[in-house]
Formats: sequence, C-alpha cells, structure tokens
Amino acid sequence: MSLNNLKPAKGSTHHQRRIGRGQGSGYGGTATRGHKGAKSRSGYSKKVGFEGGQMPIQRRAPKFGFTNINRVEYKAVNLDAIQTLVDRKNLTEINPEVLRQNGLLGNRELVKILGRGELKAKISVSAHKFSATAKAEIESKGGDCSEI
Repeated sequence: MSLNNLKPAKGSTHHQRRIGRGQGSGYGGTATRGHKGAKSRSGYSKKVGFEGGQMPIQRRAPKFGFTNINRVEYKAVNLDAIQTLVDRKNLTEINPEVLRQNGLLGNRELVKILGRGELKAKISVSAHKFSATAKAEIESKGGDCSEI
C-alpha cells in the first residue's frame, strides 16, 4: 500500500448537490424543480390518493349499503367445538374465560353459542348469546344456559 492508491472506503463519501444556491452552481434558477406546477412551489405535499387531478378511484367507485355503527359482533362457537373441549379437558362448566384460555375466543370478543354438532355431556354454559337450537340442545342434556 502506498499514498497513490489510497481511497476512501466504498459508501463513505457522498456527493450532495447544493441546489438553489445561484446560477454558478449549475443548480440555481428552478433548483431542479422544473417550471411551474404544484411540485415547483414551496409547501407542496401530495395528498393521499391524489391522481394528478383525475377523479380518484375512491370517488369514482360506487358506494352503497349501510354500516350500522351500533352493531355488536359476536364470535360464533358451535356445540361440536364445546364437546371436543369437554372431552379433552373434562370440563363441566363453560364460560368465556375458559374459551379464551383454550384459544376459541379473543381477548375482547363476545361469544354466541350456535347449535351445530351434538352435545353428549351435561354442562352449564354461560355466554353472551345463544341460538335457539343450541339452548334446546344444552337443556335437553340436563345442562343449563345463562346469558351474561
């Protein structure tokens, strides 16, 4: 190694243009912004979804329907899922906390018990809602349903 082949490490030096610093720099005048238009002016920022003045897709697309802001969402849990849980864990009582611990329910989810499948065990179930078929099935086996 000698002085004539020394050079900075790759990527350590950057050539940064100083724009808008007079004609002598080569980057004066319009300062690389071009002539006229919104992008040439100070304070410009493109809005989200802006399509150059063309009517944006979210405004062109047809809108329909209705979203009820008071809608209450329930996580559906069927009787067959409860029966497999009872078989695996040997439970007599099912509530949202038990369902959360076994991964059938999220943290803030409300639960509705639905009637798909067959129940073999006598269990007491507490949930936020029950379908009529699920309630009839649980009570026919001698269990009880309680709404929270």
